[in-house]
Amino acid sequence: MRPIQMVDLQQQHQKIQQHLDEAIARVIQSGKYINGPEVAEFSHNLSQYLNVPHVIPCANGTDALQIAMMALNLKPGDEVLLPAFTYVATAEVIKLLGLTPILVDVNEDDFLIDVTQIESAITQNTRAIVPVHLFGQSANMDAIMQIAKKHNLFVIEDTAQAIGAKYTFDNGTVLCAGTIGDVGCTSFFPSKNLGCLGDGGALFTRNEQLAKRLKMIANHGQSIQYQHDDIGVNSRLDTIQAAILNVKLQSLTDCEIARNQVAQKYDEAFANHTNFEIPTRVKNSTHVFHQYTLKCKGINRDELRKFLADKQIPTMVYYPIPLHAQKAYQSDKYPLGKLPVTERLCSKVISLPMSPEVTNDQIEYIIGHINEFCK
Repeated sequence: MRPIQMVDLQQQHQKIQQHLDEAIARVIQSGKYINGPEVAEFSHNLSQYLNVPHVIPCANGTDALQIAMMALNLKPGDEVLLPAFTYVATAEVIKLLGLTPILVDVNEDDFLIDVTQIESAITQNTRAIVPVHLFGQSANMDAIMQIAKKHNLFVIEDTAQAIGAKYTFDNGTVLCAGTIGDVGCTSFFPSKNLGCLGDGGALFTRNEQLAKRLKMIANHGQSIQYQHDDIGVNSRLDTIQAAILNVKLQSLTDCEIARNQVAQKYDEAFANHTNFEIPTRVKNSTHVFHQYTLKCKGINRDELRKFLADKQIPTMVYYPIPLHAQKAYQSDKYPLGKLPVTERLCSKVISLPMSPEVTNDQIEYIIGHINEFCK
């Protein structure tokens, strides 16, 4: 059995090594390392995959969130609602722009923003909601879009962990996560379901005018070269990364199927386990399993992690410290105990190795040692 990785990028890339080498070589031979034709090609291909008319590549997922908020003209003092249980980048860009993050607790079963708490968090200063499609499935976009329409709010979807997940509205309409609100943002960090070999990101929108503004802001605020109509940033997806993503996009659907097969095996092992709760699937969304995250019950999670590490089984905790307990984000508005679900989840979640390359013997080894610890 080969060594177990949280995400086995070596195996993933070996399967497509020739195609990656050829794609990289074409860029090197062309000499067009910035804004080469592969960038436009990838934008088109991802647009087709997600069935959204406008895809604007950028340098990383954090930039994507910042560019979205800049393009929507959010100003210092404006409030932005986001789930408390998320990676720091979602809140980071809000603070960087002088905006005010308003944390909303999440559902304990699916880790997604609790839509029943959104309206009570809205004030006269609220301008946007950032639903995070955490771990691979979509938040309740029926409810979120209704609330946003009622209160005239922007919706900026953070879909860094759920690219390709499909959301079915109550009326039967099916859209990909990230293509529902005003703007969707994603990351192509190497370990993402669609990852490049460095940093990368993108924004999605159905609004043509907004797409033009997103593109302009990502390119120094210039509409045409040397004509700067607004304050912008320098955030580009370089050509080599775009070429790599063009290759990897071709197998994204197959990778999603493989991830679900791994998740099914974990489910079968832990569905009725005394010490774990398996990930809940929300009814309106498919799950692309960026992470497979269990909740521990009646066992010491950190001791379990140490035991598994001694058996060369990696695990991760997403996320060990709540946002409102982080030094940079502490506020009298959010004392400990204010966001109880988030705090409980941070103390008991554990993510197991998850990638299309996880083999059956690795899964059996992981499950066997987890059960050994729980005896």
